Amino acid sequence: MKFLIVTNAPTISRGDKSSSYAPYVREMELWFEYVDEVAIVSPTTYPEKVFLADFSIPVKVFKLPFFSFRSISECTKSLLLLPIIFYRIIRSFLWADHLHLRCPGNVGLIACVVQIFFPDKQKSVKYAGNWDPKSKQPWSYKIQKWILGNSFLTRKAKVLIYGEWQNKSKNIIPFFTASYSHSDIQKIAKDFSQPFKFVFVGTLSKGKRPLIAVKVLHELINSGFKVSLDIFGDGVERKKIENYISENRLKDNIRLHGNISKERLKEAYIESHFSILPSESEGWPKALAEGMFFGCIPIATSVSCVPWMLGNETRGLLISINKETNLEITKNSLINLKTLLEDPQEMEKKSLAGIKWSQQFTLERFKEGIESLLIRS
Repeated sequence: MKFLIVTNAPTISRGDKSSSYAPYVREMELWFEYVDEVAIVSPTTYPEKVFLADFSIPVKVFKLPFFSFRSISECTKSLLLLPIIFYRIIRSFLWADHLHLRCPGNVGLIACVVQIFFPDKQKSVKYAGNWDPKSKQPWSYKIQKWILGNSFLTRKAKVLIYGEWQNKSKNIIPFFTASYSHSDIQKIAKDFSQPFKFVFVGTLSKGKRPLIAVKVLHELINSGFKVSLDIFGDGVERKKIENYISENRLKDNIRLHGNISKERLKEAYIESHFSILPSESEGWPKALAEGMFFGCIPIATSVSCVPWMLGNETRGLLISINKETNLEITKNSLINLKTLLEDPQEMEKKSLAGIKWSQQFTLERFKEGIESLLIRS
């Protein structure tokens, strides 16, 4: 089988290896076990720093220029590039037996249109964004969701989404992402007494709102709680966080670690009590599922499938963001968090419920799902 990945994630050449965003590389390596040849159609440059990992096998690359629509000048440049982009995507589709689209994204948007003219090709689509039909999203995301969910326009396709949603077409299949295997499952016995350790795991971007996590910890410290926060990840918001920590003398309580290995991150989850993620939008927030796997209680905003993941707060705590400032959580959310920190029995109950739920989603089960998509379909 000739397997083609269509993605916005850049494919970077490093010597004789092809590299890309590390978590995406680790996931695709699992898909590669069931195919004969692999090709990727994607940009080969990217304007921002990316946490890279090498693909373990040779991959054929159909090169796309990087393009975006974030400003008038970028729109103009991108429109001029569109004929080249369409041509190269069509050429890559002709090469492939199976099309694997990674959406949403600029490349995914064009691929959604092009795949309409390839109704006989087998397709799988990883929709990593928020599938909630009621959520506020960019028009380009809505178009991708409409095309993918339309079984007339998108044929022979299985669209993998996060969460359970009503009124979905036969194309749509609820799915998940896994990070750990059965061998990682262990008995967890956390001591839910102070000091409490929090972790934030993810890109330090505006969308993830890491500064809000920092401010939550600051509020708890000012309220007399013994707490600490370890931040794992990097991004454009790092400087703001560093400045806030310095200005408020929080360096003993809040630490930035940058990007770290999977093994070290696992240790951090095991050692911590809470995983906090006040995101503006999510698909499947791996940081929450990973933390729950090792007993961390998730504290997160009610976006995408997060309420379902948290079992309507039986496995965690949902927080709201102050709509007027968009810079901190609401007073009610802070009160609810403080109440939880004063109730060891409730914390243990939520932790154990999270472990039981998250440990269903292992790498072994994930691979079974991939095999059913590629081999048994």
